[in-house]
Amino acid sequence: MRSIAFSLLAVAWTVSAAAHVNSTGLATLDLDGEKLLYRLTVVATEVDEQGGRLLATAADGDRAAAERVAGFLRDYARFSIAGEACQPGRVAVRGSTAGDDKVFLEMVLSCPKSTGTLAIRDDWPEVLGAHFQTVLSVRQPGRPSVEFVFREDRRAATLDLAIAAPTGWFAFIAMGVEHILGGLDHLLFLLALLALVRGLWQTVTIVTGFTVAHSITLSLAVLGVVDVPSRIVEPLIAASIVWVAVENLLAPSGIGRRWLIAAAFGLIHGLGFASALTELDLSREALVRALVGFNVGVELGQIAFVVVVMPPLVWASRPGRLPRLPQILSVLVAAAGTVWLVQRLLGV
Repeated sequence: MRSIAFSLLAVAWTVSAAAHVNSTGLATLDLDGEKLLYRLTVVATEVDEQGGRLLATAADGDRAAAERVAGFLRDYARFSIAGEACQPGRVAVRGSTAGDDKVFLEMVLSCPKSTGTLAIRDDWPEVLGAHFQTVLSVRQPGRPSVEFVFREDRRAATLDLAIAAPTGWFAFIAMGVEHILGGLDHLLFLLALLALVRGLWQTVTIVTGFTVAHSITLSLAVLGVVDVPSRIVEPLIAASIVWVAVENLLAPSGIGRRWLIAAAFGLIHGLGFASALTELDLSREALVRALVGFNVGVELGQIAFVVVVMPPLVWASRPGRLPRLPQILSVLVAAAGTVWLVQRLLGV
């Protein structure tokens, strides 16, 4: 019991800072001849603590903080065309009026040339944290947009402005994989859903129910059909984790209808997935591409998690080994979900 209590404390301490190990900035780069317009949207509370405070202070109108952020914007988002650097011009920093901690950064640049290879350098992880990533949509008049994902280990990209470019499918697939594997709350929900499962058919029905449901709400939210604020969605996601974990402890015989639970709560998790795409301001064509690619990535990440986790869990839970392992895991998952639920209700 002492070891279980210690594990609970360890999980509670860990999840308080790690519900999502990645934070994402959503950026656009509009090209108009020799002029560039770069916009970046960041949620201040989801990035490195020091950088987040600076962004929030700047968005509140603090002049010194705004000047520092403007300096970062010039230093950490750099562009050149045909080998000649584009020069930063007007910079603007403003906060959201919706009370959602978003900060909007904008920078106008002028370039010596308008044709050739566009080189992009994104160094935001240096100030916003190693787990920060930027999803950038490059838009040219009369051509499909091109999307890139910049991370700690991939900070540069190039785009030949004179030829047709790939449309960014792989970037969105990779983004979907990272979103599910980097989202500890979604993974613990899957773990709770499958903790008592012992057969392949049960696993398939539960995962299928979850997949179909979250694909529906992900699509509806990204296409703008439904719009549920994150302040509602995020606590509901935490509550779903607690519900399933507690059901494992109090009503294990309900595993036969677990696919229904997976589908019901999958609708909520799909709204959470959608937050990664809804701010990109993509064209209709690019939005559909992003939706399909991101959804494929989420499913690939989900399948990878199930394939890696389920075989050892089933093996270890057999009689004579650790038959109470699913219950122990459910207690830990319930504790984690409770921490998240309280934090999200209180806005911590």
